[in-house]
This record gives sequence, C-alpha cells and structure tokens, in this order.
Amino acid sequence: MNWDDVRMFLAVARSGQILAASRRLGINHATLGRRVTALEEDLRTRLLIRRTNGCELTAEGEVFFRAAERMETEMLAAQASTGRIDTAIAGTVRIGAPDGFGVSFLAPRLGRLTRRHPELKLQLVPVPRSFSLSQREADIAITIEQPEHGRLVSSKLTDYTLGLYASKAYLAEAGIPESVEALKDHARVGYVEDLIFSPSLNFTGEIMRDWDASFEISSAIGQTEAVRSGAGIGILHDYIARQYPELVRVLPGITIRRAYWTTYHESGRNLMRLKAVIAFLGELVREEGHIFV
Repeated sequence: MNWDDVRMFLAVARSGQILAASRRLGINHATLGRRVTALEEDLRTRLLIRRTNGCELTAEGEVFFRAAERMETEMLAAQASTGRIDTAIAGTVRIGAPDGFGVSFLAPRLGRLTRRHPELKLQLVPVPRSFSLSQREADIAITIEQPEHGRLVSSKLTDYTLGLYASKAYLAEAGIPESVEALKDHARVGYVEDLIFSPSLNFTGEIMRDWDASFEISSAIGQTEAVRSGAGIGILHDYIARQYPELVRVLPGITIRRAYWTTYHESGRNLMRLKAVIAFLGELVREEGHIFV
C-alpha cells in the first residue's frame, strides 16, 4: 500500500470533494482521482461513492478513514522520532476563525506572515460557526471554548470583552437607556438564536432574560454593521466597535468576558508550517493584546 495514496484519500475524505482536495494538495484532480482508485484496487474495496456534487464514504471507507488517521499520526510521530520531520515552512495552512476575529483582526495582519515565509500559503475561513478539526475542515481553529474531547491540542490565545453599543444617530433619536430594564424600550440587534453553535455565544442571557431582538444576524461583523446603521442596540466585541467613532458604549458598567483558543489536531503537532502560524498568532496578540481588554 502506497502511503501517498492513503494521504490523498484522507484529503478527499476530509474535504468531501476530489476537486477541493486536489486544490489543497496542489495536484491535478484527475491525478488525485486515479490515486484514490489505485488505493481502492490495492484494498479490493470501494472507499468512496463519487457523485457530481462531491464524495461520500462507504461503510468500508468509514472504517478505513479511521485507520488511515491512525496511520497518519504514527507516520508523523515516526518522522519526529527519527528527525525527519519537515523543516521547511511551506505548504498550505487553513485557519478557521469566528468571523469577527477572522475579518477584523486576522485578515489585515496575516499578510506579514506570508511575506516572511513566501512558500507558505494561508487560507483564512472566517465564518460564524465551529470547525471540525478531525474532519480537517481547518488545520488550526480559533475557538471560543477550550475543547474537552478529541485528540486536540489547544492553548488560550487571548481574553476579550464585549459590551452594549449603539450609534450616535440612534441614541439621538431614541435616547440613552439608563438601566437594563430600559433596554426593553429600545430596538435590539442580536444573533439568530437557533444558529448559535456554542453556549458561549449566548451573550444576551447575561444581560437580560428575554433579549427578543427585532433584527437578528448570525454574524458578528453583520451585527456591527447593523448597529452602525442605527438599527438598534447590540452586544458587540469591544475591539471591533472601538474602531468606529460613530458607535457609543451604552451602560458601560456591563462587560461580558470571553476567550479565544488556538486548537489543532494532535497529528499536526510536529508540522513546521502549523508551528509557524501558531507562533505568529501568539506574536500578534502579544503585540496588540491591549485592544482586547
């Protein structure tokens, strides 16, 4: 059995598409398809059901996928123990991040890292959801909770705060609330409740029992834009809201505290490209940590 074929199968299984996996691996999609077929022929079983819109693991493919992940972990460990681990900071690293942190903080700053390491390719996926590291939806995930299960390595990146904000124009028209009770008389912006993927995102419950927003947006950046437009009062990340002079902190005595964590699968522990990205994230936060508190 060819290990490269196994590695390519893992890429397809994790992305769910031969085309997407080929782009990530940097090879032709037809070549990738042939390599997976060769692996199936070696194993004398069908691993993937190939459809026009993607691939799905067969029952045998599910079993082999778990075995292949164990092989991958052992291969990385063997490379590390013999000193044959990759030493070049090159290749692709996909970072999954909450949209607020990804768009407002990482996107303007990650170019420094690619200039530092020209052979490193970064993929930033800033969306308001969680990422499956076991399925390799991301190589590194910025999470808002420390994972408790799975073969994952995590460390706290930074604490951050949120508060109540409204636009100057909205407050000029609707008045400034002097208490939490007074918030009931104001238009409120919040998350789409059934799309909240983590209890940590239920900020409103820490302020009032029934937030009952008139405008719900499942995106931190979207909420910021809505509040800037005068749609109402919202709970915004302080490090984002402070960038906009038209936003005013309402009830400044109320502060919500959360933390960001860097998390990755333990099989990538010895990959230099992952180490470089994680170290750079820590460097950024040390340099600009004052904006988060």
